[in-house]
Amino acid sequence: MITSIATDMDGTLLNGKMEVSEENRAAIKKAQKLGIEVIVATGRSYTEARFALDGTGIDCPIIAVNGAEVRNDKGEILQFTAIEDNLAYDLYHRLKDVGVYFEVYTNQATYTDNAEKAVALLIDIVLSAHPETNVEEIRDRAKLRVEHGLVKQVDDYEEIIRDTSQHIYKFFVFSTDLDLLQRAADRLEGIEGVAVSSSGNENLEITNDQAQKGITLEKYLAAKGLSMKDALAVGDNYNDLSMLEKVEYSYAMGNADANIKKAARFETARNEESGVARAIEDALERSTVK
Repeated sequence: MITSIATDMDGTLLNGKMEVSEENRAAIKKAQKLGIEVIVATGRSYTEARFALDGTGIDCPIIAVNGAEVRNDKGEILQFTAIEDNLAYDLYHRLKDVGVYFEVYTNQATYTDNAEKAVALLIDIVLSAHPETNVEEIRDRAKLRVEHGLVKQVDDYEEIIRDTSQHIYKFFVFSTDLDLLQRAADRLEGIEGVAVSSSGNENLEITNDQAQKGITLEKYLAAKGLSMKDALAVGDNYNDLSMLEKVEYSYAMGNADANIKKAARFETARNEESGVARAIEDALERSTVK
């Protein structure tokens, strides 16, 4: 029997309007009533994840920033895995030298030095899953990142990087210039203690190599006395791979990259078709007829 469900957000739980469909909401609430532990596992910060869930009635633990932070359903931090200070400083200078845009995620906030690009970054993530979606419609939603203070603007990251009270969780790199993005990826190759993944066509996500969804999910479930063999995970992109490869019931979204579909055991509908709800129903049926 399924005892836990972990779902990604962008391109998975959220549709092209960055909203949770009623079908997905109902399936999650049903699972919770059955006593199943539901966890949101996202590359977003906790604040951005909670913002997307507000009004849905979904209260659950959140694995945020690709696994760098775990919070319970009350928003209390249970654990975090930051990038070591010296390593964070080195990564910061490597990215700065390349000249690529990036955001800095910490235990206190998410920071940008260019509000316009902060909006463009989220647009890219959504368009990766919904290339047919109207860009201006997405832009209006994406602007809320800045307007609601989900991302804070600073003039320079140096002060953030040097602030010992802030633990660096993630560098989120974005560029529509794929050659520039590749140069950034090349500068990051082979660095010990670092994991590099992506959640869109034009971004890179850099975290501690232990801050990955699959690793963090396994630790969280073990602390609860739950097994990955009774876990369902659903996702659509490369930052979901670590959990899709570890759980027994792994589902790739219908809108997922072909490599993600190959890595998962099962495929569900697209996120515009409430694929998370379909995955939950399918997994519940499979797990009870074994």
